[in-house]
Amino acid sequence: MPEKPEEADIESLLSVIRERIRSGLDEEKTREILNRIGITVPSGPAFAQMRLFSEYLPIAREYPFTSEQRYLHFLWETVDHSPFSAAVNFTIPFRRMIAKKLFRRCGRNFCCENGVRFNFGQFIEAGDDVFINEGTFIDSKGGVTIGNSVGISEFVRIMTHTHSEANHTERIYGRVAIGDYARISLGSTIFHGITIGEEAIVASCSVVTRDVPAHHVVAGVPAEIVHERHTGGRHREQLNHIWLAGAAFQDD
Repeated sequence: MPEKPEEADIESLLSVIRERIRSGLDEEKTREILNRIGITVPSGPAFAQMRLFSEYLPIAREYPFTSEQRYLHFLWETVDHSPFSAAVNFTIPFRRMIAKKLFRRCGRNFCCENGVRFNFGQFIEAGDDVFINEGTFIDSKGGVTIGNSVGISEFVRIMTHTHSEANHTERIYGRVAIGDYARISLGSTIFHGITIGEEAIVASCSVVTRDVPAHHVVAGVPAEIVHERHTGGRHREQLNHIWLAGAAFQDD
C-alpha cells in the first residue's frame, strides 16, 4: 500500500517526489506530487489543458514546451503556495530536483529560495554551489549561464532580451553569463548580453548595462567600476562562498 501523504516525514516525502520526477513527469505523477504537498487539483481535463504564460511568448513557437517541462515549471511555482512553502528543508531540495531535470545544466548543491521565477528553465545553466535568494526574476529566453559558487541576492532581475523601439515585435536576445564566485547583490538588474566576470561583485540596486571585469566591484545606475574586490589575497574557494549556517544544503 502506498504511504498516505499525511503519514510521511519530510525525508520520506522528498524521496517519493524524487522518484516521480526522475522517472519522468506526466499528469498522474504531477497530480500525486501536488496532493502530497497539500495542493488539490480538481478532477477533469482542465489540468492537462493548462498552459503557462511563457508558452504565449514568441520564442515558444521555436522552442515549444514538452508536457514534462510544463509540469516541472508548474511544480516549481505552485510549491510557494503549498503548506510546505516555509519549510526550507523541503523547498530547497524540492527545487533542486526540478532544476536538475529542467535546466540545461544544474551542478551540485543548487540552492533556491521562494518566489524565484524564470520563463524558460531549459535555457538556464547553473554550476556547483549556486545560491539564488527570494524574489529574483530570470528572463532566460536568451540564455543564462551561472558559474560555480555564485550568489544572487533578493529581488535581482536578469534580462536577456530587448525590443526594437520602431517595432515592438522585433526582439534582440543576448545571453547573460555570470562568472565563478561572483556575487549579485540585492535589487540589481542585469541587461541582455552582459558578462559578469569571475569573482566580481555587483553592488545593491545597480543597473548593469556593460560587462563587469573579473575581480572588480561595480555600483550605480548605470553601474560603474568602484574598485577591485578586496579579497585579502583570497581567491575562489578561499572566498568561502558558504550561503547558510553550517554550509547547510552544500554537503553533496
